[in-house]
Order: sequence, then structure tokens, then C-alpha cells
Amino acid sequence: MTEKIYQERLNRYITAMRNDMPDCIPIRPFVAEFTAKYAGYTCQEVTHDYKKAFEAVIKCAKDFDWDAMVPNMVYVWTGLTQALGLKYYATPGIEIPPDVGFQYLEPEEEKAFMKADEYDQLINDPTYFLYNVWLPRISTEINGRNSYRTKLALVKGSIAMFQYFNDLSNQVKRMKEEIGMPSAICGILKAPLDIIADKLRGYIGLIMDLHTQPENVLKSCEVLAPHLAKVAEMTSDPEKKLPVGFWMHRGCVPFINMEQFKTIYWPTLKPIVEELWSKGIQTLFYAEGNWDVHLDSFLELPEGSIIYHVDKGDIFNVHRKIGEKFCISGGLPNTLLAIGSEKEVKQYCKKIIDNVGRNGGYIMDASAIIQNDAKIENIRVMTEFTREYGVYSQGRSRVNEEKGVYKVKSELKEVKIKPGVCIPWQEKKNEIQEIKGDEDLIKRIWEEIDSLGYIFIWQLLLSF
Repeated sequence: MTEKIYQERLNRYITAMRNDMPDCIPIRPFVAEFTAKYAGYTCQEVTHDYKKAFEAVIKCAKDFDWDAMVPNMVYVWTGLTQALGLKYYATPGIEIPPDVGFQYLEPEEEKAFMKADEYDQLINDPTYFLYNVWLPRISTEINGRNSYRTKLALVKGSIAMFQYFNDLSNQVKRMKEEIGMPSAICGILKAPLDIIADKLRGYIGLIMDLHTQPENVLKSCEVLAPHLAKVAEMTSDPEKKLPVGFWMHRGCVPFINMEQFKTIYWPTLKPIVEELWSKGIQTLFYAEGNWDVHLDSFLELPEGSIIYHVDKGDIFNVHRKIGEKFCISGGLPNTLLAIGSEKEVKQYCKKIIDNVGRNGGYIMDASAIIQNDAKIENIRVMTEFTREYGVYSQGRSRVNEEKGVYKVKSELKEVKIKPGVCIPWQEKKNEIQEIKGDEDLIKRIWEEIDSLGYIFIWQLLLSF
């Protein structure tokens, strides 16, 4: 019975993501701290103890008739960030009250984690730069010296990351087997320019550099792009059914101007999405903020390659503009879920279904990640109304069909050390005086273990 429910939900979700019409509109709320509120936990509990976060997701999955959920939308495990001493988080129960969600701390301009004159180092070898320059600056524990605290933090941090992602995989399995609930996404992606703004130069530093040294910003984005594509592929769904989550931060007008978008942001992001789609991997464009002025650019992407999530944009305009080509999700205002009446929630859901979801290709969700300000009764109303009203008379399933993929010559730039590698095998081989056995075996294991060192630092950059 559980397997049947799982397949029904997964079929419904995938069919909508392929921009087709399932039996009814799938419901896929990105519920984060809301799960804590519903399960009776504080933000501190679900942020600092991910097992409680998992239990909160399980409780919501059991009690709400949804079609897909993120296994842990709170996601940032502050036990890990504390072990590594990451400076850019305010942790519930430490720097902020226990019932406030974790906060990202923007560094002061003069204390940016990458200096204005260090672009050449980043461009030369991003992985080396992240380990050697960036990591000691973002951490109170890792100081760049051969100290006890540094060694301990690296060991604790790497083991903790392995433990967390291993348990996250088990959470996905548990959701499927106990409740019949599919995972909503698998994998992570950010735009090259957003990486510079979020974790390297800070927003103010990036904006200064876009005016004073745009050529270095562009070169850095071109070098980062193949690595970000590689991490997205490495963390994606092996079955290629679920999309990679792409979190869109500071790349839209007015954070940058249209010229900067067209000459730097988009030319270094578009090839990543195309590369993923050439491998059959969809990308969920989680368009935080308002990206309406960039819809024409997004239309350049292959049909079906993305799912477009609407936050502050005009969902009805988005549907008119790109709805024929891509599935759309979201658009239900978070403010309505927090302070609106049940009647107002129903009315807005009806408006979206009537205008955006009438021919399929729509997934019900709030505009942004749902935190603990949302009313439980309003989430329940959103769920029940969509399930009752959002039914199609002639639905179909796309889950077992082959996806059309985009055949394209990769436009990602060649980099000195290929993505996925820290220390190339040839460099290690040159250090070995003589190989008396099977070199291919030694090489294979070296590269497999080396890739773990690679994914650790890039996951730290992207996810934590």
C-alpha cells in the first residue's frame, strides 16, 4: 500500500515537472522551521539536532497529504557549522534566540573572506584556494597553522558531514518506505556570481569589483562554472527523476544591473544548466526575489530543462511568459500563510489554479521557504483545497517515459585541474618511485578517495 502511494505521488510530481497534466495538482511545500512548529520543537532543536529535524519532517509527511517534501528543509546543521567554527552563521540558542531560524551574517566589506586582489589565486585553482585561503578565514577553529584545534576541526567537520549526508539518505529511504513520500529535490547548485557574492567577496565587495575589475569577476565565474556543474551532477538523483535545487540569490536586477546580468551572470550560468540537461538532469530554478525582467533570458534554455519557482515575481505574468515551455511552482504569498484568513488562502489558491494550473505544469507551494510564522490551519487549508479543487479530468503519467535531453557541445571552460579532483593521479604517481602491481587499481582508488576531499570543500561552500 505504501509503495502504491509513493508511486502515485512520484508520478504526479514528475508529470507536472515535465510540464504535463497529472491526475491532480501536486503539492510540494518547502517547509523548513514550520515543521518544528508543527512537531512541537524550537528552531534551535531542529537546527542543532538534525535527527529532531528529520522527525519533524516525518510527522508532517504523515499528517499532510503532500506529494513531495525536502528531507530536511532546515538543511544547515549547526552542529557541523559549530564544529568547523564557521563565522558566517548566527545559531539559534547561541547568537540569537532559540525560536528564531538560523541567520547568515554578511561580512563587513574590509573583512570579506576573499580580498579584492586575490582573483588570480581563485582563477588558478579554486579548490586549492578554498582549502588554503578561504577555509582558515571563515573558521574560528581552522587557523591555517598546524595546530591541534585545526586538525581536530577538520577531522570532526569531515566526519560530521559524512554522517549527516549518510543519515539524510536514510531519511529519504524512510520517507519512502514508511509514508510513501518522495523527496522533492536531489543535489545543489548556485550560480558562479552568487558564490562570489555569498561566500567570497560579500555583496558590497562584488559590486565594487563589477565596476573596478569586471574582467576578473568574469574569469572567476568562468572557472567556477565547471566545478559547480560537477558538484551538481555528483549530488544529483542517480535515477534522474528529481531536479537539482538551484538557489538564486543576488544575480537579478536591481542587485546587479542588466548589463552585468547579460555579460557575466547569465553566460556563466546558462552552460551549467545546459550541461546538466544534456545528462537528463532538470534544474529547479528557485527564484528568490523578483526575476521577472530576466524571463526572456530563461526562455533561451531548452524546453523542459527547468522548473521555475516564483517568489516575489508575478506568477500570472510568469505563466504567460514561460508557462508553455517550463513547469511553474510556488506563488502563494508567505505573508498570506502567516497573517491571512483561511478564506483568503482558499481564494488565492483558487486564483493560481484557475490561471496558472488549469492545463497542468504547475506545482502548489508557497512563494518562499515556509518558516515558523505560517499558521498551521492555513497550511492545512492550502493542502485540502488544492487536493479537492486542483483535480484534472484527463490526467496522465510521465514517470516511465524517456525525457528528451538537449544535445549540446559543452560551453563550460576548460580548467587546469579538472572538476572533481584535488590532487591529480599523475602528480601522485610521480611521487611513487615504482609501481609493482596493477596501476589502474591504485589509480582508481586514489581518485575515488581524492574526490571525497573535493566534495567536502565544495559542499561546505555551497551547502553550509
